[in-house]
Amino acid sequence: MLWTRTPSSRPRGRRRLAAVASAAVLAVAAGDGGGPLRSPAEAGTLTVATWNMCGVRDWNCAGTGSGEAKRRRMERLATGAGARVLFLQETCAADVEAVRASLGASWHAEFRAYLRRGRDGRRTAVRCGAPERGRAGYALLSAYPLSSVRTVSALQPTVGVRRGILCAFVAAHDVTVCAAHLTPRGGDRAHPSWEFRDDQLKALVDAVPGKRVVYGGDLNVDPPGEHNPLSWVWPENAHRAHRECDASRPARATHVSGHKLDHLFTGLPVLGCRVSGTGVSDHRAVLIRVDTGTG
Repeated sequence: MLWTRTPSSRPRGRRRLAAVASAAVLAVAAGDGGGPLRSPAEAGTLTVATWNMCGVRDWNCAGTGSGEAKRRRMERLATGAGARVLFLQETCAADVEAVRASLGASWHAEFRAYLRRGRDGRRTAVRCGAPERGRAGYALLSAYPLSSVRTVSALQPTVGVRRGILCAFVAAHDVTVCAAHLTPRGGDRAHPSWEFRDDQLKALVDAVPGKRVVYGGDLNVDPPGEHNPLSWVWPENAHRAHRECDASRPARATHVSGHKLDHLFTGLPVLGCRVSGTGVSDHRAVLIRVDTGTG
């Protein structure tokens, strides 16, 4: 099943810089990065996956695969890779509900729509492109009931798309999970040089209690390090209090641009980490398997 263990890491110093707007090059990621997606469901273990599905056609996703293909891949993360909690970004409301229903009555979903704020202050929902797929947003999909569901407040663009952070409690494993999609550079059309990820990362880290957590998602930033000029956006305690799934150096890329934008953190013992291409997104999926001690 090709899970890999990775050493822990420490962030480097933090300093404040002005961000400059830039555009990312998007393309389709192919291949699964290491064999078939399989993970046994063992008592006392939990597998969590994060995947940006590239489901919003207008966000350079028109050539990344059909909605049906993306839904099949979402299902495969659950049925083939054994993910029991999924963090989803750039997904569609109808797709999340269809997969939840397909997986069975024991599965649960929480979806939050992206909101686009105009210069006049009006907020409108982002659409996936095809009318039947509904609104675009980020979501939690879980094989267990989700309780204490909440949206975490964080600084957002004044003009542009507002993403977010969604947390919930998984009582079956006594674990808090938080799925995030953070604002990329240039995300505020009125102020393209403004940086939001430092405030949003701090809000995310502050939202997770203690060690019994798994959190992350598409954070739209590389890990801290000497080759990352944006290392300063990371809270100093992010890599100290919790371990990132793929903490190896150099970290494996999760985006076709060669950057690692997708992260999973936990304070629980890490049993394995996978980075897997899906063939229907510009992002690869990241899967972490942790020991929850609940078996």
